[in-house]
Amino acid sequence: MAAIALFVHVDRPEALELARRLIDRLDADGHRIRLPPEPAAAVGRTDLACPVDGIGEKLDVAVSLGGDGSMLRAVTAVADEGVPVLGVNYGSLGYLTGTEPEDAPAAIEQFLAGDYHIEERIRLRCRLGNGTEVGALNEAIVEKVHSGRTVHLAVHIDGDYFTSYAADGLIVATPTGSTAYSLSAGGPIVAPTMGALILTPVAPHTLFDRSLVLLPSSQLVIHVQGDRPAAVAVDGRSLGELGEGGSLAVSVSDRPARLVTLGRRGFHQALKTTFGLTDR
Repeated sequence: MAAIALFVHVDRPEALELARRLIDRLDADGHRIRLPPEPAAAVGRTDLACPVDGIGEKLDVAVSLGGDGSMLRAVTAVADEGVPVLGVNYGSLGYLTGTEPEDAPAAIEQFLAGDYHIEERIRLRCRLGNGTEVGALNEAIVEKVHSGRTVHLAVHIDGDYFTSYAADGLIVATPTGSTAYSLSAGGPIVAPTMGALILTPVAPHTLFDRSLVLLPSSQLVIHVQGDRPAAVAVDGRSLGELGEGGSLAVSVSDRPARLVTLGRRGFHQALKTTFGLTDR
């Protein structure tokens, strides 16, 4: 029997209802079910609650019921243990989620039968100057704190000084994250299984305003210059602020995300659907 974790968007009643049905079905089949504390309480199964920092231990699969944000939370919780994640789409974009809600029971059965593929996506290893280290599937962001004032950021690549930016911020994205904040800041769309780091400035006050697509072996360090602080966020999670001389180092993690694919909609189809592209 398998150990299965469900990550559920607690503000979506339909996702909670599906979670209840899946729990009943999987429990009846003898599988071991785990949920983070908040969704466990939301579905009335606190007996299945498991601390997030240990939920990936000896886990066979994590199932995300929500949008891309729910997928990010699931990947963050289990990627370091190499656990695959199956996404069920209750969001509006669905770049990461590969299965629609009506197909979820069959998709889980298909996974348990071994009829699936694993798609590996690179993750970021993000390290603050104080030693704090976290992983990210989409992006790391260093940005201004005060409205109307740019922040001054110096970038080093592979130990060499590259340039400084006066900007609203800098984004270091993975190919998976190229369709998130980096895209809205003018960055390129990159196939999600490529190996690359994407450095995109946000509203830079400079003639050089282009994104850089760098080798996955690149080591980036972003330093704060001057007395204007910068906020740091990783996959939407705040890591606090950096003062003058503070830094964020970003490289590719040796622990990739492992996403379950079942031969359904691919990345190109997701782009066509999201942007309303049609044959001309």
